[in-house]
Amino acid sequence: MREVTPEVRLVSRPNPDQDELADYFESVHAQEWAEKMDNPNFDANAQDLIEVAGRLCYRSWEPGLNPNVTRIRTDQARYLENILSSEHGSVLEHANFTFIFHNVSRVLTHELVRHRAGCAVSQESMRFVRLDEIPFWFPEWIRDDDEVMTRSHHVLDVLERHQKWMSEHFHLDDDGIPFQEKKHKTSFMRRFAPEGVATDIMWTANLRTLRHVIELRTNLGAEEEIKLVFQMIGKIMKSETPALFEDFTQTDEGGWVPAWRKV
Repeated sequence: MREVTPEVRLVSRPNPDQDELADYFESVHAQEWAEKMDNPNFDANAQDLIEVAGRLCYRSWEPGLNPNVTRIRTDQARYLENILSSEHGSVLEHANFTFIFHNVSRVLTHELVRHRAGCAVSQESMRFVRLDEIPFWFPEWIRDDDEVMTRSHHVLDVLERHQKWMSEHFHLDDDGIPFQEKKHKTSFMRRFAPEGVATDIMWTANLRTLRHVIELRTNLGAEEEIKLVFQMIGKIMKSETPALFEDFTQTDEGGWVPAWRKV
């Protein structure tokens, strides 16, 4: 048995194609935007992508391109704040971020996969991946209870030894064992792994979904491990896209609460 700690890594973020955007802006006579994209020192990011999506809807690149638009917000932070406050949330769906959650339990992943809209999920499969140990996370509050920790370690050690015994009993490491047989036996063996066994999962979500799930999974009633993970994600997203998360406040209990819900 190996004690582990849940980790979150942001592994992919939006990377807008500035050359294609510049060509588009030329075609719609948004000259200032074309010049901005052509600037080699400019590096377009998720916030720029969201702003482009919002302005495209109203052709509000600059005054006069749309006869109904006589003035525009030029400050991106204020423009995106207006996107949030006016609940123009559909444009947030264009920016996707991908995370790898490392050493999280299947308790967490069973709750995580309930979020389907705006998400993509790829999880380590215990039908294929055979356990040779049982990695496990203990929350801080339980570590001071010596009796629980001792008994828990004993249970996990027994389950881990049973995994190793079954591997030997089924001769899974012998030469010539077909992979199909290994998969079949491994699928059975996973039934003896605890729900708290640590695993890895890749999770992709768009910004609209992220705002919703961060609020939902950090509230007072959230399960403690998923709350810990989404507090990490909240910090990552506030650093990545500050203008789109500046309306969040953090409670004393660790909740992330937006000024504008269900955007």
